Amino acid sequence: MIKPVAEHTEDADLRRTNELDALAGILPSDRREALAALLTDDDVATLKHLAEEGMGANTLRALASDLGYLESWALAATGLPLAWPAPEGLALKFLAHHLWDPVRRETDPGHGMPEIVAASLKAEGLLRVSGPHAPGTVRRRLSSWATLHRWRGLAPAFATPAFKTALKFAVRASTRPPQRKSQRAVTRDVLDRLLATCVLNLLVDRRDRALLLTAFASGGRRRSELAALRVDQIEVLPPVPANPRDPESSKLPCLAIRLGRTKRGNADDGSRVLLIGRPAEALTTWLDRAGIADGAVFRAIDRWGRMGQGAISGDAVNDIVKKRCRQAGLDPALFSAHGLRSGYLTQAAHAGVPLPEAMQQSQHRSVQQAASYYNEIERQKGKAARLY
Repeated sequence: MIKPVAEHTEDADLRRTNELDALAGILPSDRREALAALLTDDDVATLKHLAEEGMGANTLRALASDLGYLESWALAATGLPLAWPAPEGLALKFLAHHLWDPVRRETDPGHGMPEIVAASLKAEGLLRVSGPHAPGTVRRRLSSWATLHRWRGLAPAFATPAFKTALKFAVRASTRPPQRKSQRAVTRDVLDRLLATCVLNLLVDRRDRALLLTAFASGGRRRSELAALRVDQIEVLPPVPANPRDPESSKLPCLAIRLGRTKRGNADDGSRVLLIGRPAEALTTWLDRAGIADGAVFRAIDRWGRMGQGAISGDAVNDIVKKRCRQAGLDPALFSAHGLRSGYLTQAAHAGVPLPEAMQQSQHRSVQQAASYYNEIERQKGKAARLY
């Protein structure tokens, strides 16, 4: 589908690109031009307003990405720009196009997303799956759609009991199982293999060693939290006994990290986690050797070993994990940065750490989410699956 000329001229695209440049620290640079072509002036104004209101960078990035997808899907599916407020019928069409049954599709070609719509989205690089979407992705995009309605001062017409029932049934009928963010958890044995690749006395090795240990030992920090970590969030605490039950035992270095804004919390929550022993030593050594006294903790290092001033991105954190997996002889397709988070709780369950104590360090707010890792370990150790 070709977008209306009056709405999407080259001059308008350039103007929106320049306006989105004001959000350069939030929106990915490789997507700004594409988003400028997909979004309307009102869309850009909404995103700028959200940024000024202090919405988290990751949340705003997800909203912008979802908005770009919705705009492009609506145009491909209906030939019209996304309507505000969106009618319930449009939201139901979105469900039908994204949550469908592949078996039914074999006998009914009209079931699910039409090929012409899928081809249009794939041509724009917005559609990567050939089957139905993951229910979690659909729920997130619908949630973003509703959020953007509210920030425009509108009520989403699809927030009705009937639509919620349709969504529930569509998700229940979905045959696609939920996908883990990291297929394999980075437990301690895996982490040891990754750390073994950081043995050279190079700046990049010291950075990666500090990053991996900090991410894991601080409760499995998210990659966005690692990328955003700054020196003023780190507090040096008095050394603590190696054996908590013996105050006279040898002492270990201890650092506290004030988390600031996280996915589930705000900067004024006062949340902090501890680093004790090797992780604290690795982080201190990295800061000392790199000469970092303020600003971003983890920074980009080029191929010649030169360190930049700006913080690495969340994607770079993921790239570091995968690079170290390749060097350790592990399949990088099975691991991601989120594996450090799932790996922390999995390791805590193996070690018999009480769940509330582990959650205090990981900062999980959902007991159900955190307990899922513990339950998996309990099932592996139990008799229920060993009856034959």
